[in-house]
Amino acid sequence: MSDKIHVARRHDSALKHVTGQALYIDDMPEPPGTLHAALVLSKVACGRLMRLDADAAKTMPGVVAVLGPHDIPGRNDIAAIGKNEPLFALDRVEFAGQTLAMVVAETLDAARAAAAKVVVEIEAGEPILDIATALARESYVQAPATILRGDPDAALAAAPHRLTAEFSVGGQEHFYLESQIAFALPGEDGDITVHSSTQHPTEVQHVCARVLGWDFNRVTAVVRRLGGGFGGKESNATWVAAAAAIAANHTGRPVKLRLPREVDMVTTGKRHGFDYRYTVGFDSEGRVLALDAVLAADAGWSLDMTPGVVTRALTHTDNAYWIPHFRAVGYACRTHKQSNTAFRGFGGPQGVVVMEDALDRIAHHLGRDPVEVRALNFYAEGRDETPYGQTVDENHLERCWAEVKAGGELERRRAEIDAFNAANPVLKRGLGLFPLKFGISFNLPHMNQAGALVHVYTDGSIRLNHGGTEMGQGLFIKVAQVVAEVFQVDVDRIRPSATSTAEVPNTSPTAASTGSDLNGWAAWDAANTIRSRMVAYAAEHFGVAETDIEFADGTVRIARPGSNQVLTFGELAKLCWLGRVSLSATGYYKTPKIHWDPVSMRGRPFFYFSFGAAMAEVAIDTLTGESRVLRADLVQDCGRSLNPAIDLGQIEGAFVQGQGWLTCEELWWDASGRLRTAGPSTYKIPGSRDVPPVFNVTLLDNAPSREATIFRSKAVGEPPLMLATAVWTALKDAIGAVGSRRTPVRLDAPATPERVLAAVERARRESRTAAP
Repeated sequence: MSDKIHVARRHDSALKHVTGQALYIDDMPEPPGTLHAALVLSKVACGRLMRLDADAAKTMPGVVAVLGPHDIPGRNDIAAIGKNEPLFALDRVEFAGQTLAMVVAETLDAARAAAAKVVVEIEAGEPILDIATALARESYVQAPATILRGDPDAALAAAPHRLTAEFSVGGQEHFYLESQIAFALPGEDGDITVHSSTQHPTEVQHVCARVLGWDFNRVTAVVRRLGGGFGGKESNATWVAAAAAIAANHTGRPVKLRLPREVDMVTTGKRHGFDYRYTVGFDSEGRVLALDAVLAADAGWSLDMTPGVVTRALTHTDNAYWIPHFRAVGYACRTHKQSNTAFRGFGGPQGVVVMEDALDRIAHHLGRDPVEVRALNFYAEGRDETPYGQTVDENHLERCWAEVKAGGELERRRAEIDAFNAANPVLKRGLGLFPLKFGISFNLPHMNQAGALVHVYTDGSIRLNHGGTEMGQGLFIKVAQVVAEVFQVDVDRIRPSATSTAEVPNTSPTAASTGSDLNGWAAWDAANTIRSRMVAYAAEHFGVAETDIEFADGTVRIARPGSNQVLTFGELAKLCWLGRVSLSATGYYKTPKIHWDPVSMRGRPFFYFSFGAAMAEVAIDTLTGESRVLRADLVQDCGRSLNPAIDLGQIEGAFVQGQGWLTCEELWWDASGRLRTAGPSTYKIPGSRDVPPVFNVTLLDNAPSREATIFRSKAVGEPPLMLATAVWTALKDAIGAVGSRRTPVRLDAPATPERVLAAVERARRESRTAAP
């Protein structure tokens, strides 16, 4: 077994992270003359911009410029995939927090003080602030999308049992530790370098060039590391970088724009909140026969990443279950809020909850165990197709389900929880299980490509560059391990360098859990090209066959008749250089097999599926609605993990982040459309004491990917977040214990104490009504 891959290695910046030595953009030395920028924001959610008077701001000490839409030399449009999303509002205001202008000053304090002096007059209109209103007014950012299989209307009419329900889940703030920031430095000949905390350097390059009216080759986007992203820096970081670039170009001086937490939260998009309405038909065993579902997403004011989010939600509405007749319609509702954007899971979490709610209700209706009802509906291996036409191959659902039940001691704990609930009138416990099937690849086939650049130096050290960004998830160490495996050198001999559009062009974002899949293969391709050159030269130089050359343990062994010759890797590298062999190569990879028709909503959008299962135990206080997660048992399919330590950290973090989305992270806008949960004092993310005190995570063993993934590994960034759905299911189980369990529980998310308490009161009331 190799000691380069499939082994636990610490994050390449782990020591720097914990000691504070890791450099982020705000830690970079500022060149003389650096300016600082602050934004002028709308406090109105909807209306006409009547007046913006910056005269007082311009005369304040230290102010160099106040910039607005008329100071943009190119196009005032920072849209990621659509158009007409202005950097600075021109005549219409679409949400409270929209950028109107920017002050550039000698100091940060001066810029912020001057920004507060800008006079803004807006003729307010009537904002749309919720999904129901948007649906009623047919206010959409795109036309509704539908995935359809079979004849759900006829199947529902013929089904022995039918249920109709509705519920909602809220959005979620990314709350990355490093808020949005960009540092733009003008160079000679009109070039500019933008250091951006972005998951998508190429988009930063393109949008900066767009607003400046330049060719792409004049803008270099550089990213060494991000202090967290979670999807929030896939498109939102772009406009921050564009604003800094405009200021640097206008003043001819370096400009830094960093957003304070409150400004970050009121200006940037969130996870899309969804409203659901569905009808499900099933037989007397609990087998689902048909589903007709409406998924309505709060897109916010503009397109942003909503098309992809809605599509992925629709393609994950089936989750782990075979549904013969299926219709899911996705609405992208336009509201006067921040334009919602990518977030870890990218619509998948909002899709999988539909069938979980439906199966709980089916089990209640039939008086059956929801664990058994779920398993009854699992996809079969290699036979069943999803509603969009992709065969469910390499199906590990049954294995994950069996392992989480065994490891979580399901039968024993179910009995203990039932006994506890019978003896305790105030505190109630609940147990929830959740299976997962999650597709890996970008929705758009053209985004599934990556490039890399590898240099081998004559001392045997290696420089690695690729299009992926390091945001704490351990991408750089994983890709370095891939290169180490190719050359059979210690990973410490490999130095990953900052992601740069000047080194690897036309990159895809580091998102959709594809970072290792795409960039790992691209780096492998580059490294293997160099290795092949080295082998060919060594074979010629030493007069042996290429098969007689072996790379191992930092050395190269030449098998010669009667004796073996051993060189260090560095000695061979220098020998190749003396022989005029190129030791630099680019690598490229594009994901095979995937295709998608956005009109028919059919195809193979995913290269493969990742599977998992979770069991969660919770406790609730029926007097206050407070809840705690007491234990979580997770089984996650990582294929043959490149780095189990990194993957374990990803699973744990994703689960807790998902737990936060479903329990405590509540976004709240007032009646005027102003976000009031705009900081850690009003927006509750999970803390260390919210992590389950018993937290068991298992990587599914002996499950290498059958597809040609990088060294048979599987993606791990997003899937475990959805495993937290078991917490939501467990909370409903605990609430049901208050009553007679004769009626299902509606629990909108996040399941705040207020919502839990309201659900408890409904359960009590409905239990009394249902009593004989």
